[in-house]
Amino acid sequence: MSVVDHLIDVATQLHSPNQDERPDGEISLIVVHGISLPAGEFGGQEVCELFTNALDTSVPELAELESVKVSSHLFIRRTGELIQFVPFNRRAWHAGASSFGGREHCNDYSIGIELEGTDTISYEEAQYEVLSDVCASLMASYGIMEITSHSAISPDRKTDPGPAFNWGVLRRKLARKS
Repeated sequence: MSVVDHLIDVATQLHSPNQDERPDGEISLIVVHGISLPAGEFGGQEVCELFTNALDTSVPELAELESVKVSSHLFIRRTGELIQFVPFNRRAWHAGASSFGGREHCNDYSIGIELEGTDTISYEEAQYEVLSDVCASLMASYGIMEITSHSAISPDRKTDPGPAFNWGVLRRKLARKS
């Protein structure tokens, strides 16, 4: 797996309109998220539809997402399938109101990676494998030194990827790749 022209070469590419220019072009942080739509359901197309503004919000469980415009650079399904929505040199709209190390607006300088999951259901080994490969590639390509969670940059609003995410597994896998 490698980064070629700001895209992961092995990822399925789906274009999200929810992106724009990075104000300074800086890429220095990876933010790990967790998502499932409807909540706790896996394997459907709803997450991809959310990031491409094609989500059917007439479904009661999804009605609160009407008019929401969000995206992520990457989405890793529970099977390990990797989908890219936004090139890394562009700003994806994944972090919202956020701060890391005293710096606001994490979207400006971070790469968002969504894992299909919930705060309370363990993530799959395939997801950790792909996430560690992606992180290693991004760190090598962009010199990124920091990886954090959505909950750490937006603690008053977000809890993902939650206690079900095992940071130790990710750290061990990354250590083997360096």
